[in-house]
Amino acid sequence: MVDHLMSKERKTTPEDWLIRRLPYASYLDQLDERITEWMARYGLLLMRVALGVIFFWFGALKLVPGLSPAEDLVRNTLFFVDPQLFQPVLAVWEMLIGFGLITGLFMRATLLLLFLQMPGTALPIVVLPAAVFTVFPYGLTIEGQYIVKNLALITAAIVLGSTVRGGRMIP
Repeated sequence: MVDHLMSKERKTTPEDWLIRRLPYASYLDQLDERITEWMARYGLLLMRVALGVIFFWFGALKLVPGLSPAEDLVRNTLFFVDPQLFQPVLAVWEMLIGFGLITGLFMRATLLLLFLQMPGTALPIVVLPAAVFTVFPYGLTIEGQYIVKNLALITAAIVLGSTVRGGRMIP
């Protein structure tokens, strides 16, 4: 790796300037460095497992009729598909994504499944806007919030995707 990429030198931020003026500044800086190193060491693993738990859990809820809060939204959005058939398929699909993320196995396939599934989660915005917005385009219902939070899930998956060829964070 190129030496300048391994350097600890970085641009000083206004936050750095403020911290240097606080009592015990050197102690706070050392603590901040240790915390940052811990986050760099474990952050991707924790993000991957947390994302996996979300997908596995939400998928498992869909296996039990009436248990998933998204069940009616899925049924009403995909009105042209038999929900008795589609709900279990979607449930297993999400559980496979969750299992892949939790274990870290087959990450490319896992992320592919995730990215193929995500457009379907946004479909209610087009098909059922009344179920998504209280005031178009910014007032969201609970269902709308459920959909918009997927932006964070997609972004986390993109970050994880950057690691499939050995990418990592350097503190």
